[in-house]
Amino acid sequence: MPHPLSRRRALATLATAATMATLASTPLPLHAQADYPNKPIRVVVTFPPGGSADAVVRLLVPRLTEKLGQQVVVDNRPGAGGNIGLAVVAKAPPDGYTIGVGAAGALAANVSLYAQMPFDPAKDLRPVSGLAAIPFVLVGHPSLPAKTLRELLAQARAEPGKLSVAHGGNGTAMHLSSQLFAQMGDVKFTEVPYKGSGPAALDVIGGQVPLAVVDLSASLPHIRAGKLVAYAVTSPQRLQQLPDVPTAAEAGLAGYDSTGWFGVVAPAGTPAAVVQRLNAELTAALRDETIQAAMRAQGMEPMPTTADAFDAYIRAETTKWARVIKAANIKVE
Repeated sequence: MPHPLSRRRALATLATAATMATLASTPLPLHAQADYPNKPIRVVVTFPPGGSADAVVRLLVPRLTEKLGQQVVVDNRPGAGGNIGLAVVAKAPPDGYTIGVGAAGALAANVSLYAQMPFDPAKDLRPVSGLAAIPFVLVGHPSLPAKTLRELLAQARAEPGKLSVAHGGNGTAMHLSSQLFAQMGDVKFTEVPYKGSGPAALDVIGGQVPLAVVDLSASLPHIRAGKLVAYAVTSPQRLQQLPDVPTAAEAGLAGYDSTGWFGVVAPAGTPAAVVQRLNAELTAALRDETIQAAMRAQGMEPMPTTADAFDAYIRAETTKWARVIKAANIKVE
């Protein structure tokens, strides 16, 4: 029969081993991950160089590199409405060394637009922080008789399908914003997709199409020059850059809210401590007055959030746009 002391020692050894195993499988707390990061961090941007999201990331890179103590490298992976780039992120090791920047399309709308997705945003990605909101503007040619949104909607109801609305491409946030105008205003527009806000705005100025939903950076100088009439902004608040232009809700569509946005995500399974570190540095940078001024000059509003708040926002946006897309029967191949 084993000696009682020997048995107690054996049990203590087993208990210690079990405790060590449990600790090894438990994500390390923030203070225990002090070595993160210890190598360069790749940021996969789902847009080509020169776009709004790319510009914000490159604005933040020097500060993030300084604060994180490691080089932050931008990797542009555009295509398929952001699906290509975020698929890379979803399949990357969940260690915080590959993160992605995605917009409303890839993170909230594409699950309803595409018959097949290469990843599940809700299951395969972990929200880190919002980055920027991009308000859109419903603009028209100055020759249009309607001078307010109410007058424009009345004209559209009287002549269903006669008024054409240009936007930045099928399935884009601008397209969905146009559809939301039509659904909430009980009107029918003829949709005209373009490859971006810039070409759409220029064709309204040139008289090829009477209306467009475009982003602020593409329309602001033309509105100020009197080449475009701004009927309403799509955000729930008026814009500093266009203080005299009402929101769509103020102009007659109560509850209207359609703001473009993008933010940072990591692969699902990324440790909470790593997400917290990334979130802390991103939100601190987005609250810097110099960075905020540079973003607003490009028609963007800084959007720092907690990781949990960004997660809740993505889920709410996914539900909202699913309803709009289903009602309009929008599909993207």
